[in-house]
Amino acid sequence: MSYSTADSLLPVTLDDVRGAQKMLSGVARVTALEGSRHLSQMVGAPVHLKCENLQRTGSFKLRGAYVRIAGLLPEERAAGVVAASAGNHAQGVALASALLGVRSTVFMPKGAPLPKVSATRDYGAEVRLHGQVVDETLAAAQEYAAETGAVFIHPFDHPDVIAGQGTVGLEILEQCPEARTIVVGIGGGGLAAGIAVSVKALRPDLKIIGVQAEGAAAYPPSLAAGRPVSVGNPATMADGIKVGRPGDVPFGIVGKLVDEVRTVSEDELSAALLLCLERAKLVVEPAGASPVAALLSRPGSFEGPVVAVLSGGNVDPVLMQRVLRHGMAAQGRYLAVRLRLTDRPGALATLLGVLSVVDANVLDVSHVRTDPRLGLTEAEVELHLETKGPAHCAEVSQALREAGYTVMG
Repeated sequence: MSYSTADSLLPVTLDDVRGAQKMLSGVARVTALEGSRHLSQMVGAPVHLKCENLQRTGSFKLRGAYVRIAGLLPEERAAGVVAASAGNHAQGVALASALLGVRSTVFMPKGAPLPKVSATRDYGAEVRLHGQVVDETLAAAQEYAAETGAVFIHPFDHPDVIAGQGTVGLEILEQCPEARTIVVGIGGGGLAAGIAVSVKALRPDLKIIGVQAEGAAAYPPSLAAGRPVSVGNPATMADGIKVGRPGDVPFGIVGKLVDEVRTVSEDELSAALLLCLERAKLVVEPAGASPVAALLSRPGSFEGPVVAVLSGGNVDPVLMQRVLRHGMAAQGRYLAVRLRLTDRPGALATLLGVLSVVDANVLDVSHVRTDPRLGLTEAEVELHLETKGPAHCAEVSQALREAGYTVMG
């Protein structure tokens, strides 16, 4: 796809993004662009990581929120603003409002991670917990706006928000003018649309690839239908892109200017998060790692140099622990096995000795003696092991069998 004069009819223009960039000077950080030797070797071309996970509030969301709120009329500012979010948008709105002296109320789901709730409050917003899912929270926020006159700040479906997010694209072109491909995660579409507007206006030859989680991929069917359509019950660990329907405003831009939208699996998201942590030393949330997941999925299909946008780093520590373990399993570096042994003194020590010989690191042991499924002299042991890869997993399982244990899973 290419940018043409007809695209001047789009709701967001290059001039809008440039205006947003001036507005954000001194507010949003110009985040680093870091090279990745490991990913470059995999892709066969230079790969750079645009570190919006290091942005103020931990994600790109501050950019769009600030531009939207800064553009309000004085009487609108006086009424305050309201938003609904599970985390990143909430923090962006809270900080932007505080910087602009505007009262903010943020509705968050009751199950929102406590660190994100605390951070939103610390930035100065009044936080109200409502609903179990974001759709319920969104409805409550819109009802509050109707009752109080507060201005609802949408996370992606507004031209000012898209213009603010588009400043990421301008920074990429300044930091890596030789780039040939930009890979960016897509939820509602605000970030991808903003980057597409700014980049395609200046570099129509540069390819933009959007990435969605398989369980929350509303853009492929929407693009096929030519209009936004909803996917029922979106499910993914990547809550930052867990959106059931594209925004009307970004959808029109993405459809014209984004070259391709791909999907990635939960295993690929986990592996990408683990890679960012181990190789790049960067804490990235699953949504932010989605471009890296796309690189891992089809490394030979990208024209380099490639820029992968790490859109956020606000990951709940409990989720991080689960995702890292999932990522290790996806790479064959984590093995869970159940087996039975004779319940006698020293039996568990003997088992652990077998594992020591094959250099398997024991992370957790569950030793059950009282299950009615067990015989009088039997015990069941469940082991969680750290291994060195698929070949080592097979070696560990074989060593257990040769030692006389029945490995059940």
